[in-house]
Amino acid sequence: MSLTKDNNHNFAATPQSLSDWLRPRLPSDSFASWGVKPGTKNIHNLWLELSEGETSLADSTPPVRSVNVVTVRIFRNDKILIESLQELSDGNVRDRCRPLSEKMKPDETPEEAVFRAVKEELGSIVSGDVVRIVPGSYLKKVEERDSKSYPGLPARYVLHSVDALVDGLPEEEFCTEEAEEYLDSKVEVDKAVCVRKHHWKWVSPDSIKS
Repeated sequence: MSLTKDNNHNFAATPQSLSDWLRPRLPSDSFASWGVKPGTKNIHNLWLELSEGETSLADSTPPVRSVNVVTVRIFRNDKILIESLQELSDGNVRDRCRPLSEKMKPDETPEEAVFRAVKEELGSIVSGDVVRIVPGSYLKKVEERDSKSYPGLPARYVLHSVDALVDGLPEEEFCTEEAEEYLDSKVEVDKAVCVRKHHWKWVSPDSIKS
């Protein structure tokens, strides 16, 4: 059984109840590092993901976090745009070294997620209808690995990847500011670890790990 926003009322009605549910199901040292170890997120982040339907948790020990993610491989000439690092609200910096990626919303198509992801993460530097998805570039694969954001919590990522062209981006390295998310849960957002700035650069596609 997967626990989502529609059936999580008992175990995740609040961040505290979610924490109480997770604690006996995860290694204690790993769970204690959430939001403390640099680059990790905290229980408020996971609660927000669940409340927005971006994440589901399998009712198992340990639980498995399932997420649909869209990856946008933005090309210019012979280079691809990667997010080199993120500046977080807790003052830490997280290395990324990957193309633009964003968790998908419930019932969102990959194409819809692409346009939203570009708007949210690059919107402070580009505007208007500037995204062109390369026809036939869509790929889907599943990866299972431990979550770097939530140590000790196994994750199953359904990755939806497309190639795209985005007009108006700088030719050199640049940074963008993150658009606000979860506007209906402002109190919990203030307690979560959020991305303040994204740093981007153009690299050779051969340097990207598959």
